[in-house]
Amino acid sequence: MGPACLGLAFSKVPLLQAGLNSNSDFPVQDLGLVSVENPHLLVLRGQWTFFQLTGRYGNIFSMQFGSLTFVVVNGYQMVREALVHQAEIFADRPNIPLLQEIFRGFGLISSNGHIWRQQRKFALATLKSLAVNFEEKVQEESRYLVETIEEEKGQPFDPHYKINSAVSNIICSITFGSRFDYHDNRFQELLHSLAETLLLIGSFWGQLYNAFPLIMRWLPGPFRKIFRHWEKLRYFVKGVIAKHKEDLDQSEAGDYIDCYLKEIEKGDTSSYFHEENLLCSTLDLFLTGTETTATAIRWALLYMAAYPHIQERVQQEIDAVVGQCRQPSLADKEEMPYTSAVLSEVLRMGNVVPLGVPRMATSDTTLAGFHLPKVPFIPPAFIPPTFIPAVFVPLVAGARSGLFRVICAPFPGKRACPGEQLARTELFIFFVALLQKFTFQAPAAAALSFAFTLSLTRCPKPFQLCAVPRH
Repeated sequence: MGPACLGLAFSKVPLLQAGLNSNSDFPVQDLGLVSVENPHLLVLRGQWTFFQLTGRYGNIFSMQFGSLTFVVVNGYQMVREALVHQAEIFADRPNIPLLQEIFRGFGLISSNGHIWRQQRKFALATLKSLAVNFEEKVQEESRYLVETIEEEKGQPFDPHYKINSAVSNIICSITFGSRFDYHDNRFQELLHSLAETLLLIGSFWGQLYNAFPLIMRWLPGPFRKIFRHWEKLRYFVKGVIAKHKEDLDQSEAGDYIDCYLKEIEKGDTSSYFHEENLLCSTLDLFLTGTETTATAIRWALLYMAAYPHIQERVQQEIDAVVGQCRQPSLADKEEMPYTSAVLSEVLRMGNVVPLGVPRMATSDTTLAGFHLPKVPFIPPAFIPPTFIPAVFVPLVAGARSGLFRVICAPFPGKRACPGEQLARTELFIFFVALLQKFTFQAPAAAALSFAFTLSLTRCPKPFQLCAVPRH
């Protein structure tokens, strides 16, 4: 399966000047690979750099990047110790300059302390209440997705924005109370802004800004697009919130924004329910509810086209359980162990969020005998060998096993994604609905590539497929 990897980052510059290697209780520091002179190695190679250094320094070591120093932890047991057994300690987010500039410490992703706990508790409860007809929303959207792919008539096409549109419409229906037509120009512009924002945040320029914010904020560069795109997204959501305030009906459950506005109207001055938190939380849901699931589906289709024998076996299971006369449902999953195993393998191989979203320790702690000051960290990633879904077949029925959970839901603990189960429902229904109706193939005389772009997500580089109707 490969080792797990965990990074713990320090933001205290005085600590860096003190000479970390002089402290026998602190992990040895690599001083050459990632530095002011060559920060691109970490940006371009990301997790692979961490794993290569494991052979040199062992399962725990520190690295420096500009004004940041972080500790890298490898190995399943050690990562589990940090994320599960010390979940209360590793529950905060660090002050990462770009994310701080964007979210300003509000919302679900970047907030900490009581603000985060209050916002997360509300999000979990609200998403649970809104999930009553969630499966029907996904089934309906899967019909629209199948219809728009049918328009390609088996010819080569790039599935990126068709899939992103479908997945984004699910979170839009939950947060905004409505979906968008795939040909809506403004909707597509928002999706493009979101995609480019994520790409730039994880790029060389984005990481350079994080390393040297006091200098970079005064300089021009491609990273400036991040702020322009984000303001465009904020402006759109502000308009949606304003419309919801005009039409708010206290007697109806409504959508996520409605529920939040009702919480604001309670007038509790000791709470953190206000419009800026609503705006940032909505953008958090829009971001996380679109990019990660959509990227996983794109990886799934790419792997199916590359491994036709696996695709055929999945389709045989679909035909036996679902058939061609009805839509797939989540209840079918129990009778489809091979399809479930394939999706688990897609999550492992696709490794959509390889370095996770950094967290920070709430207090000094000890890990593997090393003293670690208050720190942020990057959750685990797994180096995948080859695409072998059969490995997961015996595990699917016992999906509560520790190894299975960390591989397929690699961010356990207090910061586990509040929409994880909703995302799994989307992934299963969209995937089965697509393979029920189409066989995905590489275009004639074209070779499929698993090359990827590493931003905040690990997404496949643009590719084309042929969706050949099955019946």
